[in-house]
Amino acid sequence: MTLSTPIPTRPGGGDRWAFLPTCPLYRRVEQRVIRQLLQGLLSEGVIVPDAGVVADGNPGGGAAQGVRELVFRGQDGDGNAVWYRCRGARKASFGRWRLTASPMIRERAGHGVDQAGTRCHGPLCGEQREARIDDILDELLVEIVPAERLEGLADELHQTLVKDVQSQRLAGAPTAPDLDWDHDAWEGRLGEGHPYHPSYKSRLGFTLEDNASFGPEFQADIHPLWLAIDLDACHRVTSQDITPGAFLRHELGEATWDRFRRTIVEAGRSPQQMAVIPVHPWQWLNRVLPHFQAELASGIIIALGVGDDRYRAQQSIRTLTNASRPSHAHLKLSLGITNTSTSRILAAHTVRNSARISDWLHRLSVTDPGLRRQGLVILREVMGVAFDTETLGAARRSAGYGALGAIWRESLHRYLGRGERAIAVNGLTQLSGAGLPMMDGWVRHYGVVAWARQLLKVIVTPLIHLLYAHGIGLEAHGQNMLLIHRDGWPERLALKDFHDGVRFCPSLLAEPDRAPELAPVPASHARVNATSYLITERADEVRDFTYDACFFIALTELCLGLEQHYGLGEDQFWRLAASCVRDYQGEHPELAERFGLFDLFAPQVEIEELTKRRLFGDAERHFVWRDNPLKRFAEAAC
Repeated sequence: MTLSTPIPTRPGGGDRWAFLPTCPLYRRVEQRVIRQLLQGLLSEGVIVPDAGVVADGNPGGGAAQGVRELVFRGQDGDGNAVWYRCRGARKASFGRWRLTASPMIRERAGHGVDQAGTRCHGPLCGEQREARIDDILDELLVEIVPAERLEGLADELHQTLVKDVQSQRLAGAPTAPDLDWDHDAWEGRLGEGHPYHPSYKSRLGFTLEDNASFGPEFQADIHPLWLAIDLDACHRVTSQDITPGAFLRHELGEATWDRFRRTIVEAGRSPQQMAVIPVHPWQWLNRVLPHFQAELASGIIIALGVGDDRYRAQQSIRTLTNASRPSHAHLKLSLGITNTSTSRILAAHTVRNSARISDWLHRLSVTDPGLRRQGLVILREVMGVAFDTETLGAARRSAGYGALGAIWRESLHRYLGRGERAIAVNGLTQLSGAGLPMMDGWVRHYGVVAWARQLLKVIVTPLIHLLYAHGIGLEAHGQNMLLIHRDGWPERLALKDFHDGVRFCPSLLAEPDRAPELAPVPASHARVNATSYLITERADEVRDFTYDACFFIALTELCLGLEQHYGLGEDQFWRLAASCVRDYQGEHPELAERFGLFDLFAPQVEIEELTKRRLFGDAERHFVWRDNPLKRFAEAAC
């Protein structure tokens, strides 16, 4: 891996990051932020190209048009017309727009002379320069985004910009990835962030110093602070085959566990009456210590110190891998920052549901013959602890909500066989420093069609089996799906993050009596996040939960990446995906009624509008019906 030149700094100097806005990367990253924002705005119908000036194509044309020039009309602060132009194409895959890497150009309207010598007004005649983020906000979106949200959106985009520049400047990307890296090694090198979301690296709440200390790209050692909480003041849940004391003794090690227990006794408390919980260092200083002073003073919470193990941040930032003992559990910790659309706290009801949902899915994976044959791995969330904010007074309840929680999740290492490696699915299309996808060596070795067919079989088959055979939809996005491969050849799938990542209709479950009893979603939580629910009465909401994360984001990114770099067309990709569904249906005629109930070949599916969430907030659902790219191949899959 090639790293960029170290940054000269003065110890303790306050100007350590002053160079970021002037370094050569800055303009290129700003164009990515603009491009990703515009792709979302176009895809979600927030803006449309000016009908009179769309070049190289029919502005009302179909979804599969080629690349063309797009022009947008705006207005500057003085009321003068401004024009923005870029190049892109609307793709067949859910109607998503894809812009080219060429910069977006801003032009101030004025008088000029065209190539024929005729004076003209309007686009392509005035002063030109590359567009800036503030241009887009002030001249294209100011009349669209509510005034009370525009400043926050600007902050998210600028935070994304500077943190991505920092990331690329300090960490960069591997020039030629080592295809034998294990999953842990990959996690620190997959730094591109969400491929669709405009605020893909905002990390609101982190300073640049925090980002360098805790961002996954920088691969810094992290030492969580461990606390003990009175059992009467918290919720603790465990998997059915876990005993908290024995589990923690194994995870922490004998010496650390004994040291923590002595600290509890010295504080005048019984270890049996306390739950032990890890806390992210940032969370301790910025949320726990400020908001739980009374509990720390009274002994309801006891600070135990740090353990001996080193941890490293995964892509999700708040989940930490044990770098000292990789086969030990990962720690998913409350982190009071916002990244992409989501606050990274851990609400207590989701922690309470973690082990219950994991045990349910794990039982299915080991008892269902189809899932066993497919080799599906369910990475269980085996223990969770969360402070019960209902024990707080009204004045502190909101600030403490979700601020102190942790989930222990199984490590993938314990499930891998000899010669098996793994990589998160979203890593397959990320680019190396040489400008090629990380998967390049594997695709060229096996051939793009053979490799893509096998990849889709490995990803799609277990997900649709859970949907058809059991009535369970999963939020299987690119980070939550781990491709287990042997020398780059896809073999099987591992899935993770279930505490708030499943959806089902109880009456449509194959075994409703085995469904977990879930902690209810608090009304206050539902008011600020209208999409955060696990149970529905609609079959299409279960289906679309899988469609949204897996097909709309993860598989579409694979589709467009394979098209761009290897010439595999969209039609051919979705034909291969449809054949996976048809093959499965042919092998399971007993589920024919369920194929119609959870119709994967429906003409349209409902997709979440992630960009609109940033523009208009989370209090309401932002969804749209999109043409399903599988529909065309419902009868012709081969």
